[in-house]
Amino acid sequence: MFEFLYGKRVSCRASPRETREQSSVPAAPKPSNEKDRLRALSEYRILGTKPEESFDNITTMAAMICHAPIALISLVDEDRQWFKSRVGCDQLETDRDVSFCAHSILSAKPLIVEDALFDKRFSDNPLVHKDPHIRLYAGFPLSTPSHQRIGTLCVIDRIPKSLTSVQVQVMQRLASQVVTLLELRRKSLALLDEFCRMQENSGLICSCSYCRKIRDGNGAWQTFEDYMMRHSSLNFSHGICQGCMDEHFPEVSQTAL
Repeated sequence: MFEFLYGKRVSCRASPRETREQSSVPAAPKPSNEKDRLRALSEYRILGTKPEESFDNITTMAAMICHAPIALISLVDEDRQWFKSRVGCDQLETDRDVSFCAHSILSAKPLIVEDALFDKRFSDNPLVHKDPHIRLYAGFPLSTPSHQRIGTLCVIDRIPKSLTSVQVQVMQRLASQVVTLLELRRKSLALLDEFCRMQENSGLICSCSYCRKIRDGNGAWQTFEDYMMRHSSLNFSHGICQGCMDEHFPEVSQTAL
């Protein structure tokens, strides 16, 4: 399920036998505030989004400071953990039942397992006995301002080892920076929502600065044509203006001249 930076890169997928083995692994209990935690996670609208350099910089620094082949920003959803950023890992997500991070969010303190092979919570985990052979796991909870732990910044190694006090302190600050980025995202989206509502009340139309889609009263984004056809009696046909013809079809444009 992971790939490592040690030599040849390895990517593993669970076989039917491994799936049966996963079912026998003791899953982490759900936090008592699970509903509030999931609600807080959903407010960031981050699940399923594309990679972003700001988050990737953090996982890169985490891997470097801890001398670890894998670093992840893992967000623990209802039935899975999804990776917003990953170093040394091809998978986008894994089942929550075998997730180390699902254990990490149970406490505000970092979860540092120096050798998973000798930890009763993980000793039977297929990710310990098979690829990627996890031995060190160090997870630092991502705690929101409302104290909801939505995931972790973690590093993983295939050899047993510990982290120094300096590495722990740096990881804690990097985890805090992840939350800061998420909060900036949440606040920016909230401002955009409010701005669009103000525009609608004043008769203005809210359009995306990039793709030019238009936001309707229900918050859904539609193409300009779809929006206008729904809110007016206009119909649309499509052609190609001379400027686009010159740019995209220069041979045809020159022939026409």
